[in-house]
Amino acid sequence: MLLKDRIAIVTGAGSGIGAASAIRFAAEGASVLVADIRGHKAEETVAEITALGGHAEPFAANVAEEADVSAMVEHCVSHFGGLNVLFNNAGTIRLGNAETLSTEDWDLVMGVNVRSVFLGAKYAVPHMRKAGGGSIINTASISGLHGDGNGVIYAASKGAVINLTRALSTDYAPEGIRVNAICPGSIETPPVIRMNQDPEVLTRNLQAHALGRLGKPEEIANTAVWLASDESSFVTGESIVVDGGLRAKSPLGNLGDPLPRRD
Repeated sequence: MLLKDRIAIVTGAGSGIGAASAIRFAAEGASVLVADIRGHKAEETVAEITALGGHAEPFAANVAEEADVSAMVEHCVSHFGGLNVLFNNAGTIRLGNAETLSTEDWDLVMGVNVRSVFLGAKYAVPHMRKAGGGSIINTASISGLHGDGNGVIYAASKGAVINLTRALSTDYAPEGIRVNAICPGSIETPPVIRMNQDPEVLTRNLQAHALGRLGKPEEIANTAVWLASDESSFVTGESIVVDGGLRAKSPLGNLGDPLPRRD
């Protein structure tokens, strides 16, 4: 087992990438705090983990709120006895450009996508230090590597996550705490499935990926498990692209193309 005896927190774990990752972490031997703003969805993921023989606990948290993140980490440590892995996966998106989106949209997306990563590190690092090291994983996006049309705030937030990942990795590498990000392409999560119900949008999105399909949450979970494990022990400060060949097919992505995406 890649994560035997590890203790992990996965945020946004009520569905999609977060749920798939929490389930995979538990299958690899980790005790997992399954965190989601929707407490009932966290409980559903925990029920699935338990049915498979894993060890997990649900926790309802708004990761944009400092008090919630602090309580989440403290609950994990008190319940499981420590913290080795933090997967800052929770995220949100608002579609539009600088004229159509509001400052409230900006605050919401930046809070959930960026502030949460800062807060997660702030409260997780002291416990990882006590454990002699750890792994922090952040969900970014290929939208953070180029500008997407119709997603100005989302692209800005994911670009911030990528550089925040680099900065955190530099600060904490001497203490054995690795920090990396994952940049997915379009993944079959509930929001992406809803946004691709328009056949024309779906066709364009499929064609944008060299593999000709959307990714599955489990394929991102595979990368997250690797980054959480000792198999990636010499990897830090990186943003791993898992995009089905979207950037390979078109290095600039669909710049200016108003496609809804990503994670």
